Amino acid sequence: MTPRPALLFYCQHSVGLGHLTRSYALCAGLAQRFRVVLVCGGAVPAAIRPPDSVEMVALPPLGVGPDGRFVSQDPQFAVDEAWAARKRRIIASYRALRPRVVLVELFPFGRAKFARELVPLLEAARADGALAACSLRDILVSRRADQQAHDDRAQALADAYLDTVLVHSDPAFARLEETFAPRAPLRVPVRYTGFVVRDAAAPPALGRAPSVIVSAGGGRVGERLLQTAAAAQRTLWPATGATMRLIAGPLVPGDAWERLQAAVAGQPGIDLVRSVPDLAAELRGASASVSQAGYNTVLEVVRSRVPALAVPYATPEEDEQLRRARRLERLGALRVLDPDRLDPATLAQAIERLSTFEPRPASVDLGGVSATCRILDELVRPEVAA
Repeated sequence: MTPRPALLFYCQHSVGLGHLTRSYALCAGLAQRFRVVLVCGGAVPAAIRPPDSVEMVALPPLGVGPDGRFVSQDPQFAVDEAWAARKRRIIASYRALRPRVVLVELFPFGRAKFARELVPLLEAARADGALAACSLRDILVSRRADQQAHDDRAQALADAYLDTVLVHSDPAFARLEETFAPRAPLRVPVRYTGFVVRDAAAPPALGRAPSVIVSAGGGRVGERLLQTAAAAQRTLWPATGATMRLIAGPLVPGDAWERLQAAVAGQPGIDLVRSVPDLAAELRGASASVSQAGYNTVLEVVRSRVPALAVPYATPEEDEQLRRARRLERLGALRVLDPDRLDPATLAQAIERLSTFEPRPASVDLGGVSATCRILDELVRPEVAA
């Protein structure tokens, strides 16, 4: 039996869990054709288990603090010590595995500050003749103060070190050039895989109870939405009798969790949990969903066909979620509440209006896992495709 070729997958998540969740789904599929080692650079919550078929290499986790500077999330390491240990561990993992494929999530189109550990990895792959690829989501951050310089730098790095760019989107929904505009065009091939979901098959329908699921992704930036939903439920519960479940997210900060607990204490018709084992199942059994508009969450919302309201997370530099939500709204798949309008009365009215909203199925390609496996397999083992 021919041994599976080795694949090293690098993923760094900082604020949310979207990058890690998507990487887990890809790794589970890739493990059917490759020996997969996932090098993970962010803190991994116990509530989100990696695929059983994937070997994990945990780096000393680094994240971004409130002031925008890096912070070490492991008390054993100062920030500089964490950087040095991470670089050593990445290169040691590469040398031990000698992969046929190095798959890097987002870089160089994002994660520019991680170039110090990723460029040496990609240089090693180039020197050994390994295939190097980027795993990229549908919509990129495109409002940086130095956006043009960022895009030009990313283009140069991509052309220098990558053999292909895998965009996990349906090109009819979002194309790379809409949020990436270097002055020189990319020479490296760009392949669209379709969206990445854990299981591309349509989930079974469940009976819908009169309940509202409010979710905030990983939870680091979801407190405002959850607090507003809890306040809105004081109006909704007497009027509708629909229960509300607040899913704070496994990365919710401790002080935010305490404030949320205090906000719902003694309030009827409301339930607060940190996380759930299967958000998709929660959505399929609910009468309404309120969420942010991260990649993984909205895909689960759309697949569940639950009447849904998206309140995107947005900052002056980050409009990715707002772009995604507006496009889905135009397809009739969900409704959108601009985050600038978020207050208890407006949110309560928007949730009540979901009772007459019937979402249309969004006809987008959800075969991102299988397409990614097929593309990499063909590039590494062209004789299989022949």
